[in-house]
Amino acid sequence: MDKEQIIQIIENFAPLNLAEEWDASGRIVDAENITQVEKVMLCLTVTEDVVRQAKLNNCDMIISHHPLFFVPFEYKNINIYCAHTNLDRANGGTTDTLMKVLEMSVDGFIGDFVRFSDTEIKTDDFLKKLSRISKNIRVVNKKKVSEMKKIAFCAGSGSEFIQEAFENGADAFVTGDIKFHTALESPIVLFDIGHFESEIPVLKVFESLLKNSVGIVYAKEESPILTMKF
Repeated sequence: MDKEQIIQIIENFAPLNLAEEWDASGRIVDAENITQVEKVMLCLTVTEDVVRQAKLNNCDMIISHHPLFFVPFEYKNINIYCAHTNLDRANGGTTDTLMKVLEMSVDGFIGDFVRFSDTEIKTDDFLKKLSRISKNIRVVNKKKVSEMKKIAFCAGSGSEFIQEAFENGADAFVTGDIKFHTALESPIVLFDIGHFESEIPVLKVFESLLKNSVGIVYAKEESPILTMKF
């Protein structure tokens, strides 16, 4: 398949005009000598190891969620495309996919990135849901809330939206990368399930868009942050 057709399929789902101005979504590397794509590698983040995996698997293109703001020279002989904040904002994108995996209904939106679910659930039962996709859960529950009725979600790093979620009636917020002082000041329950864990499900969106057109290979990735057992 022509790589321009692949890009068009992705951008029909997640148009580039949805991306933040600072973002580097879109074409990262255009390998002029590779126009036809038979196999793509899907990844959350393009790293040296992911590029190596792509070459070993004879992939003609890498499609990632996270962008590259600096492209090492050794990456420049393979097509690389990324859908970042445009995929976050798109219907059916990053946060929607996370909620689908958790079997939580998307009942509305708070701003551009945050979704919420009007689902009455006990805190302990919700933690069990989260544990299916993350082994790195951190919880902030200073008021010992035992039951929630409105839960906000933002895959990736969404702590900047905690106050907005609270002002829109959320009892709790699910995201990643929560810092100490943010946790200390939060007026609602927080679930930090990890940046990687909250976003990795979105690769299934790329697969569903492209599986009838090209071969799909998933990169072997894991979160750099691991839970240690002693």
